[in-house]
Amino acid sequence: MTADLPSADFEARLANAAALVEAVLDEALAEAPLSGEIVRPDRLLTAMRHGVLAGGKRLRPFLVMESARLFGVPEERSVAAAAALELVHCYSLVHDDLPAMDDDDLRRGRPTVHKAYDEATAILVGDALQTLAFALVAAPGCHPDPAVRCELVLELARASGIGGMAGGQMLDLAAEGRFADGAPLPLADPDIRRLQAMKTGALIRFACLAGALIGGADGQGRAALTGFGETVGLAFQIADDLIDLEGDAESAGKATGKDAARGKATLVSIKGADWARDELTRLLATASGQLAPFGEKAAVLLETARFVAFRSA
Repeated sequence: MTADLPSADFEARLANAAALVEAVLDEALAEAPLSGEIVRPDRLLTAMRHGVLAGGKRLRPFLVMESARLFGVPEERSVAAAAALELVHCYSLVHDDLPAMDDDDLRRGRPTVHKAYDEATAILVGDALQTLAFALVAAPGCHPDPAVRCELVLELARASGIGGMAGGQMLDLAAEGRFADGAPLPLADPDIRRLQAMKTGALIRFACLAGALIGGADGQGRAALTGFGETVGLAFQIADDLIDLEGDAESAGKATGKDAARGKATLVSIKGADWARDELTRLLATASGQLAPFGEKAAVLLETARFVAFRSA
């Protein structure tokens, strides 16, 4: 497989899904309080919208919707869960950008929330986005079957919590030497893979599993999409590390060169850029095998994996 440019059909499909998700996010972040709410403070709401409605490819929601499509689920029946996942992702970015974490000033080409507003507001933005995400998943509009909604809530909580994304961020901070003598920890290959599978991969894995849950997939279908999600998650992180190593802030929409500046070990820094490109090709072959049971119906998902592996931002 090569780094071919995405097809026009794929780009149109990705853009259409992003627009559908954007509409749900815009509605979820409307000014009027919902039942059970008292008032939505203007500064908090405006900052939440700054952190969420800033464009972007909406890749994780796209994976939810395309995975559900394998089982005949139309986009309008999977978009709520897709938008909920994007809210969790956006909350994580807002908190990761804080000075106490990654200390970034730029996100998607715009000032990060704590730079555009302040640190306290950014913390509350993350808190509110996380709870809003679970409200979307738990609401009847997400799926007509309460058991499916409960399973989505459970899996999203595990993917984003102590054994998933949040735990991965803790391991990442520890690897930078935050809690020892200040020196970065010399992580081995398995340690890095575990960290990245949690911090980055867990939400991507959930995206694919969520589509299977929404579509009523059997155990084999769930396993295939879960494995595919894990493969795409690793490919995403390796591609991200390549961008950090070789890219520039203008094209990436965020600061680059951060890992090297912090002396943090990544698979790319240990094994090199040439290895990374070869590994991405290998991962795409793995992804193709994992999607083989679905035949041609999975063509868009496979192109998504290729897009993830060879993106430049």
